[in-house]
Amino acid sequence: MTIGDFKQSFIGSFTNYDVSERVSILQIILEETLGMNHVASVIHHDDEISQEKLLELKAITQQLARNVPIQYIYQKAHFFGLDLYVDQRVLIPRQETEELVDWIISTHWGRENLHILDIGTGSGAIAIALKKHLPKAKVVAMDISEGALEVARTNAKRNRAVIEFVQQDILQVEDLGVCFDLIVSNPPYVREQEKREMHPNVLAHEPSLALFVPDDTPLLFYEKIADIATRNLTSGGKLFFEINQYLGREMLQMLKGKGFQYLLKKDLNENDRMIMSQLAN
Repeated sequence: MTIGDFKQSFIGSFTNYDVSERVSILQIILEETLGMNHVASVIHHDDEISQEKLLELKAITQQLARNVPIQYIYQKAHFFGLDLYVDQRVLIPRQETEELVDWIISTHWGRENLHILDIGTGSGAIAIALKKHLPKAKVVAMDISEGALEVARTNAKRNRAVIEFVQQDILQVEDLGVCFDLIVSNPPYVREQEKREMHPNVLAHEPSLALFVPDDTPLLFYEKIADIATRNLTSGGKLFFEINQYLGREMLQMLKGKGFQYLLKKDLNENDRMIMSQLAN
């Protein structure tokens, strides 16, 4: 089989992904398994793939057919210029979360001695990106899952980021005992009723603990974190959230009721996606 044959077969086979996703996944496979970028794969279109590499490609496509995300297959994800290790203990970082991180960095650029808390850190993506771009900040990252924290510690070491990790169920916290200049969270926010909208690779393989909330209490984590922020934000400190795109209005009402001023921002797909807030004086 030639490289061109494999590319054509792949694009025609994996119809459980839309075309743009197939192209993106194919490019990852070409780079990770064959060591080729798009241009090289075009130049070597008629080159035969070795038997050893064909076996690797077969194993990868078999996993994809079972809806295993490509990031878990290679145990690698890219986020805000970082190379992260990921496995099924953590969510795969999303582009929307990169937009949140970019907003935080642009808002705090040049600030020194920031004390930052990332609640529900998962792979550590947000915490590590903030530490790399706000290097003088002290960053604390919290998660309920010891497995997630093991992944986050691996990523912090890999990216040479000094971060304090804490295992804690935020729903059981009343007061953090210390104040932060910036609290950020991308907590579970997908309602059970929204499962039907999700791709099978997410439902079958990404950790449900990090994804879902009950239909009757969809703001469960946000309300708790906002309550904590009223006690544990420094004067003028900011609270950032990534949110469920369908619950922007409800989020603003909740924050207003707790005494916050806020700014809602859409993502690149024009969905309500992130909020910056601080306590009104």
